[in-house]
Amino acid sequence: MVAGLSRTWWSRPGLEVRGGRLVVAGRDAEDVATTSGTPAYVYDLTRIEEQASALRDALAGAGLRGVVRLALKAQREPDVLGFLRERCPWVGLDVCSPGEVAWGLRYGWRADEISYTGTNLSERDLDAILGAGVHLNLDLLTQLDRVGRRAPGASVGLRVNPRVGASWNGGTSTLYTGERPTKFGVFEEQLSDAVAICAKHGLTIDTVHVHVGDGYLSDGLPVFAETMRRVADMTRKLRDLGCPIREVNTGGGLGVPQRSGDAPLDLALWAAIAAEHLGPLDVAVATEPGDFLVKESAVLLAEIVTLEERDGVLFAGLDAGWNQAPERFIYEALLDVVVCRAADAERERPVTLSGNINEGDDLFAVDLPLPAINEGDVVALLGVGSYNASLYSEHCLRPPASAMFFGDRP
Repeated sequence: MVAGLSRTWWSRPGLEVRGGRLVVAGRDAEDVATTSGTPAYVYDLTRIEEQASALRDALAGAGLRGVVRLALKAQREPDVLGFLRERCPWVGLDVCSPGEVAWGLRYGWRADEISYTGTNLSERDLDAILGAGVHLNLDLLTQLDRVGRRAPGASVGLRVNPRVGASWNGGTSTLYTGERPTKFGVFEEQLSDAVAICAKHGLTIDTVHVHVGDGYLSDGLPVFAETMRRVADMTRKLRDLGCPIREVNTGGGLGVPQRSGDAPLDLALWAAIAAEHLGPLDVAVATEPGDFLVKESAVLLAEIVTLEERDGVLFAGLDAGWNQAPERFIYEALLDVVVCRAADAERERPVTLSGNINEGDDLFAVDLPLPAINEGDVVALLGVGSYNASLYSEHCLRPPASAMFFGDRP
């Protein structure tokens, strides 16, 4: 066991240890694997309801007119969406492609419940989007001009780039915003140009959108506060230029703990910061996370099919590959793994867990301490409810993992 690390730091209702064994959504994980086969995603849908309700309550508790949307790119399983529509009908959708617009409409959302924030929209994209009636946030001056030519008189949102952002582990720059140039968002000094382009086409800017960051927790809240201060200033400038701003969309990026020692995001403080800066503007305050809502809702069960020591390194080969759970490989996300029959056992030896894709970097974990393991053991990859099943790749023609969805916790 690595000194100072809790073996079950991840434990919560819906993901527990009973008699030394991992229990997901009230069910023994190995028993589920026997029923479903491996690899298999197992969803604790109640966790999504808990997280969505916590967000809604935090915004309301801060006195804000809150709007919660799910980032569809993070999770689009029909069973998840059906549960969300039934149990949390007040949750809207954040989409970023014509295909996601169609998907959201297909699975029960009205056009006025869908917010589109994409980038580099083509004429073909607009053919599909403009006819659907969803609200469109635009992130470049040239995109404003393009939409203005196609849909004069429309109401649109403006995605801004405040040149600061919050990320996991206290970072202050992301691929969305920060000090270095990114492909997203209108800068403060471009606001008057944006308004002039809209005036030329009769467009009305009614929303300010910003993507604050990526996976930030409480240690990122000072950066979140500075971002909100800058966005509030930009909103006031747009209003001074004649724009009737009705909503400030703070985007996603709210994180969940990824390792032992991570403190959960202080939602009350997060909402209080938003209220301090955005409350005086009398706007709806929207948030559209992926990770916060759904990351903790699923584990991926996989079998150890090979166990072999190579030059002093113990390799455990799984019957799953990066194509079935790509988040770690695209976003360099941390990933903890639990042996289902020994969920709280002493983690005695570093193990490298490799996948079944014929690529050398198909490694789910390197030197991760685990208890004694054997071929045939079932392990659970934790926190894979977002940006995994939705990113599935057919690489090597390996099929997607199966999935089990549970809406209760017996």
